[in-house]
Amino acid sequence: MAPPSKRRPGFSRRAQFGIFTGYVVAGIGALVGAILLALSLWRPASFNGPRAAAHDTVAPAGELTAVARSDGLGLIDSIAGYYRAGRQNAALKREMELARIRLAEAKAVKTENRRLKALLGLKETDVKPVVVSRIVGSTASSARRFAYLGAGKADGVGPGMAVRSPRGVVGRVLEVGRDSSRVLLLTDSQSVLPVRRAQDEVVAFAEGRGDGLLRIRLINLGINPLKVGDVFVTSGAGGYYRPGIAVAIVSKITDDGGLARIISDPAATDFVSVEPIWQPEAIRSRSAPAESPPEQ
Repeated sequence: MAPPSKRRPGFSRRAQFGIFTGYVVAGIGALVGAILLALSLWRPASFNGPRAAAHDTVAPAGELTAVARSDGLGLIDSIAGYYRAGRQNAALKREMELARIRLAEAKAVKTENRRLKALLGLKETDVKPVVVSRIVGSTASSARRFAYLGAGKADGVGPGMAVRSPRGVVGRVLEVGRDSSRVLLLTDSQSVLPVRRAQDEVVAFAEGRGDGLLRIRLINLGINPLKVGDVFVTSGAGGYYRPGIAVAIVSKITDDGGLARIISDPAATDFVSVEPIWQPEAIRSRSAPAESPPEQ
């Protein structure tokens, strides 16, 4: 028969002494704990010194932990603040650019009103759009620059009507279907728009180049008065567009005018408004065939 795997402590004096020592230490610990508990209930102030010493011992480690936690939170807040500031700066730049456009348009309208009232006694009225539609497509990859609207004859849209966004002129309606329209954009190579500088009466033509820019050609040649940053608006000549609508901002000076970037970028525009022709009588009179001379 195999011997038992464990021997009883009674066979070893060392094991018996170890067990006895363990009991003694446990009893002493329990007694000391009971005394300390009773003392803490009887005189709580007796532990102020040891408690303060313990706090003093762990205070440096706690301070380091608090500093690390504070610095970590401060770093996270700084990174978050950096990204928030970037978004806010971009939004503010867009708002400032839009405000600048609105200010230029307001100056142009004021100048136009003053000129018309002084010469003709006319009063400007607010123009109600024919329809507000979404741009459903464009020919960005083509040499021609067209856009397509989700509105047509059924919505009252007709050829020649001005198309604009909240920022400025986009183009004019070229062809109309029942529920869709094709728009000739300002940047098309066949687009020519009479314009003038917003702050004065410097007149010119804004011609599309097919590459997203407009060529500003001055009518009165001589000393070029244009400067980078000048805002051009519609002049009202031609009868299609009412005067004072933002068109382009000059970005480069040339001998006969300048190059300008369009203010109302169709690629960044979702919805546009279609406005009636400003002077339909003038357009009809130009398009009407000349009367034949009487027979002799």
